[in-house]
Amino acid sequence: MIASLLVGMLCVYLLTFAVMFMLISQRLRSEKMGMDAFAAGNLMLGGAYVLQLLEGPGWSTMGVANHTLTLCAVLAYWVGGARFFGRPVPLLKPLLTLAVGYSLMQLLVHWMGGPVARYSMLAAICALTFAAMVGVLVYGMRSFARDLRGEMLLFAVLISGICVLNIIKLGKLLGGGLEALDMDENFQKVFYIYMCSLATILPPAIVWLVLRRLTDALRTMAARDPLTQLLNRRGLRTALQGCFRKPGATARLLLVDIDHFKRINDTHGHHVGDAVLCGVADALRAAVRKDDLICRLGGEEFVAICVGADSASALRVAERIRSSVEQKQMAQELQRGNLRCTVTIGVSHCFEGEAALEQAMQQADAALYRGKSGGRNCVVIACEGRGDSAEVMPDEPRPSIARHYTLGL
Repeated sequence: MIASLLVGMLCVYLLTFAVMFMLISQRLRSEKMGMDAFAAGNLMLGGAYVLQLLEGPGWSTMGVANHTLTLCAVLAYWVGGARFFGRPVPLLKPLLTLAVGYSLMQLLVHWMGGPVARYSMLAAICALTFAAMVGVLVYGMRSFARDLRGEMLLFAVLISGICVLNIIKLGKLLGGGLEALDMDENFQKVFYIYMCSLATILPPAIVWLVLRRLTDALRTMAARDPLTQLLNRRGLRTALQGCFRKPGATARLLLVDIDHFKRINDTHGHHVGDAVLCGVADALRAAVRKDDLICRLGGEEFVAICVGADSASALRVAERIRSSVEQKQMAQELQRGNLRCTVTIGVSHCFEGEAALEQAMQQADAALYRGKSGGRNCVVIACEGRGDSAEVMPDEPRPSIARHYTLGL
């Protein structure tokens, strides 16, 4: 009686959360994060337990459907998990294939070994499947789900429990036959108490994962420029806080401005201007060092933060950026030929801490202005000391040759 009541409660939990998952998946629209598959899994598992209440152990059409729905539900959970982590795994065709194949397999096993063999087969397959699921979760903690280690550990522990219970069930079936599945047996009570616990804990945990992913996406959107996917000013400040946590950490700021960008927009249109912005962003990504930060301030202005760089290192990075942009083909098949552009770069003094960012920005901006006045397509470095500025440039430079200045502020 107690076990039957627990199964009834389990049906209510599963079907209720199936409806909730389906409603959430509809609200998520194209990016469902596996919620539609989780809804299908809950619906099938809830249906399996309804059939179990209607039909006891033994051979019947309901019993075959019960076992098939149970295994299909596990497959749906696998698919839901894969989709949550961005794997576009199909659901309907594998479910239909498994349903037909496992139903036929039940007929064969029952004919060859009787009902005990059929029930043992389900327990064995479930135990192996859940063991594999635990293995994937543990692997994910070190790879694709590093940001969700706590949640993955919780899922691994809970699923390990149901794996162990299926192994025990298999042993009881092989040792005591179908009597082990009597609803009055203590093992059945423990089994369904645990299943009710899972049905109470796991669905809210899945909803929490979806909410976390959504909030992470919103945070990323708030910190990134939507066109170039570089950091914006807010994202840059947040990233700098992490860089300056180490005592004595320093950085230099490179302010990058696209030369004659307004002329590009006016001549070729804003869609070409957007292509140029994305091309410069790609050049920045390719030119900076591994731990450097890159940001689009707005318009045609970009920033690169060279963490831990001295003046020589910052100059090398700036020259790589300038040269990369100059050589990059930004747009093709225009009326006047392929489009290229250049940038002017101002380099700040060494600064420490996120609070000094604005001052470094002003230094780099003043250096950038000097470079614009001097002919563009150059790198201008703010001098560490005070005093008259000295300019160093090649004799009669061509427009394609960078000019490097030292600017005293």
